[in-house]
Amino acid sequence: MTCICQDVQTQCSFLRDVQSSIVPPQKILGASSGDGDVAAGRKGDSMAFPRDFLWGGAVAAHQLEGAYAEGGKGLSTADVMMGGAHGVPRKICPEGPVEGAWYPNHEAIDFYHTYKEDIALFAEMGFRCFRTSINWTRLFPEGDEAEPNEEGLRFYDDLFDTLLSHDIQPVITLSHFEIPLGLCTRYGGWRNRRLIDLFVRYATTCFERWHDKVTYWMTFNEIDNQFAAQNDVFSWTNSGYLTSRETNRKRTMYQASHYELVASAQAVAAAHAIDPTLKVGCMCSSQLTYPFSSNPDDVLLSDDENHAMYLYTDVQVRGTYPNYARRLFEREGYDLDITTQDLSDLRTGTVDYIGWSYYMTHTVKSDAEHDISSNVDASSSHVVKNPYLKETEWEWTIDPKGMRIQLKRLDERYNGIPQFIVENGIGIVETLDEHDTVEDDARIDYLRSHIEQMRRAVEEDGVNLLGYTPWGCIDLVSFGTGELRKRYGFIYVDRNDDGTGTGRRFKKKSFDWYRRVIASNGEVL
Repeated sequence: MTCICQDVQTQCSFLRDVQSSIVPPQKILGASSGDGDVAAGRKGDSMAFPRDFLWGGAVAAHQLEGAYAEGGKGLSTADVMMGGAHGVPRKICPEGPVEGAWYPNHEAIDFYHTYKEDIALFAEMGFRCFRTSINWTRLFPEGDEAEPNEEGLRFYDDLFDTLLSHDIQPVITLSHFEIPLGLCTRYGGWRNRRLIDLFVRYATTCFERWHDKVTYWMTFNEIDNQFAAQNDVFSWTNSGYLTSRETNRKRTMYQASHYELVASAQAVAAAHAIDPTLKVGCMCSSQLTYPFSSNPDDVLLSDDENHAMYLYTDVQVRGTYPNYARRLFEREGYDLDITTQDLSDLRTGTVDYIGWSYYMTHTVKSDAEHDISSNVDASSSHVVKNPYLKETEWEWTIDPKGMRIQLKRLDERYNGIPQFIVENGIGIVETLDEHDTVEDDARIDYLRSHIEQMRRAVEEDGVNLLGYTPWGCIDLVSFGTGELRKRYGFIYVDRNDDGTGTGRRFKKKSFDWYRRVIASNGEVL
């Protein structure tokens, strides 16, 4: 075992020239000639977005598939999380589901049985890509089987074929809070180095099976969420253990993170060996943190908070731990299990692009401190309200300019590496009106303002942006609360928090709005 501070390289000697190596996405259907109002775009302006820009939508398997016990599927970490609410954490049952309790992910919105109809609706909007995840437990029910479950493979065969038949590219996340429960109960989750090999076997199975159908992949969804080491929800969904049961929460978090970073790097290398045209990205939650004031203490605190987030992209893009992380590990005496081979793997398996989610920004004040142990939305105990920003019903700040700031920072920090905004959206309590639709102007305004800032980042700042997939393009189970009433989609799903409802789909006002955005390639908002 080698301590990170002794052996890690301070410079990455081979950062891939991603600008030249990235393969342009395949051309999908462009603007519809039938939309005369959108085809013209902004008069006198050139298009900001490339013609092959990947417009689409994003979901995760566990939040919409349902069918949790069908097709040979095993239990995942998501399957043992009960429903919660704003300010009420979801209860986690690591020993397995409790009889009679409600687990919203078990049924979700039944996409497992309705995906053909739902994909037809995505095609009607003009989606060029669709981001979802493979539920690890459909392929390896316990996580450590020698061979994959063929029924699970066939499900995703058909899902991807259906997407491609509509000229929609699958964009696939390998691990999106869906760790096999068996790996948690038998191995302790990502606290155990053994999971590296098991994940890489799973990833390799996916690359070999679908390399000719899926070009864009991501390894771990929002891998940086777990730096909020005080919260069980993040340690459980990111790494398959409960941080409340740990004696040294930060050390355990960094150790689990390291094993995941190594697994990600090995998976990237495996993908490139199988098919050099595959593009594998990381996926991080970009919760940019501002200082409350120009007080240097506030500024330093915001820097520290941002470093906690950047650590994960630094390692996955540059292939080495940054100096600030090395010093932290040394100062705290963490003595992490990091081998010389691990460091070599990190250097070899750097990602092709940065995928990231964007919902909000945070503001920190050095002399303010709060108990955030039950708050899944807080990044720091020093978070305070930003007086310049409005908030959603769930107290998430609405900050479109923050998206542009982050696009610019990532572009500058990583020498123009391609970026892909794979989550962005607003959760709203909604009901159908008498016309069986939802007049969701608030969603349209939210997305319009973010796309405008995204466009400016591309057009004015020169950011290399691959695509944009708003979160929850169809209503689904909320990750943080397990609610269905917290709706994100362009498509309304008649399902309630208690599982009642017909499951029928209805187009919201934003459905046609987003169709026009895509048809105009982002020129008409």
